[in-house]
Amino acid sequence: MKHTSLLRRLHGLGGAKWDIHQKARSLAAQGRDIIELTIGEPDVPTPAELIDATYAAMRAGRTNYSNGPGEANLRSALSDHYTDKIGAPITTDQVLCFPGTQTALFAVLMGVAEAGDEVLVGDPMYATYEGLVRAAGADLVPVPLRADNGFRIQADDIAPRITSRTRAILLTTPHNPTGAVLSADDIRQIGQLAQEHDFWIVSDEVYEDLVFDGHTFSSPLSLSDVADRVIVVSSISKSHAAPGFRSGWSIAPVEFTDALLPLSETMLFGNQPFIADMTEKALREGSPVAAGMRARYAARAEMLAERLGSESQLTVHPPQAGMFAMVDISATGVNGYDYANDLLHASGVAVMPGSSFGVTVNDWVRVALTVGDDLFEAACARILQHAKGLTRDVA
Repeated sequence: MKHTSLLRRLHGLGGAKWDIHQKARSLAAQGRDIIELTIGEPDVPTPAELIDATYAAMRAGRTNYSNGPGEANLRSALSDHYTDKIGAPITTDQVLCFPGTQTALFAVLMGVAEAGDEVLVGDPMYATYEGLVRAAGADLVPVPLRADNGFRIQADDIAPRITSRTRAILLTTPHNPTGAVLSADDIRQIGQLAQEHDFWIVSDEVYEDLVFDGHTFSSPLSLSDVADRVIVVSSISKSHAAPGFRSGWSIAPVEFTDALLPLSETMLFGNQPFIADMTEKALREGSPVAAGMRARYAARAEMLAERLGSESQLTVHPPQAGMFAMVDISATGVNGYDYANDLLHASGVAVMPGSSFGVTVNDWVRVALTVGDDLFEAACARILQHAKGLTRDVA
C-alpha cells in the first residue's frame, strides 16, 4: 500500500533519535540496574495544588468540549502573564492553546513554511525540530553553534545562510540541549536580520523559568520593532513539573493567530477545560517548584563539571539554564553514539548521544540533571570508572 510523501519525509526522524533511551528502558525492564540520564523529566512531582485544581475542575463539570482558541480564562491569564513580562499589551486575540509545546510548534511551523521554503535552526537542536520542519515540507538549514561562543546562535553565523527562500528562524532560548541563554544583544541582532530579510522568528521558551543565577532571560517578543514577526511557544511542562498534562500555547500577532486557528481546529479544539483551569492557576500564582529545580540542576551541573574535568579526559560545557549538561567526549577517540551505547551496556548509565541533536556535537553526549543527588553522584562515579577503561583502550 502507498503512503504519503509526508511519512517519507519523516522517516527516521521520530523514535530513532531516542534509540539509547529505549535501550535503557528495555534493560531496566529486564532487571538491569540503570541510571537514566536521558530525557528532561523534572525531578519533582507535579505540585499537589495543581493536581487538586484539576480534580476540582473535573468535579465541577469542566469536562465538556473546549473551543478552537482555548478556554477564555486561560487565554486571559496568558494575556496578563505576557503583558506583565514584556511591558507591552498582549491581547487574548494573540493566544492559541495547544496540548504542549510540541503541538504548538507543529502548527506554527505549518503556518510559516511549506515546500520550497527554508527554516534556519541552530545545530545542535532539540531532537524533534528536524521532523517539525520536514513535516511542513520545508528544508531545514542548520546554523552551527560553537562551543567557544557558549553555543549561542549568532547573527554573523546566520547571515550567510539566509536566502530568498528563508521564511523563519526557529530559536530555542534557553537552549536544549546545551543550556545556552541568548543575550538581549544576540536577540536584537537576529531581529535586525529578520526585518532586513522579512522572515519570522519562532521562539521556543519552554525553559524560561529554569535560568540559573547570574544569567538573564530575554525574549524577542519584548522587542517592539520586531514583535510583529515573533511567535512564542511555551508550556507548563518544565516550569511547573507538569509534562504529562500537555498544556501549551502560542503567542503571535493577531493576523497570524487568526490565520492559524482553522489549522488548529482541524487538529483539536483548544485544550481540556479542566487542564485549562489548572494552567490558569499555575500562571497566576507562579511555580512553587521552579526555584528548587534551578538550584539543584545548577549544582549538579557544577559537580559534574568539577568531577569529570579533574578526574577524566571528559569536559563539561557549563549550562546557563535548563535540565541538561553537554559533555565533550572527543578525547576518548569514539563518537557520541558509540560512547553512549558502551556506557549504557558496560556501566548502566543512559545518556543521549550528541548525534540525536545535530552533526556539530557528534563527539558529545547530553546528560540529564534530573535524578536525585545520591543517584546523580552514583552516575558520575560510573561515568568516571568507564572513562578510565576508555583511556586504557585509547592508549
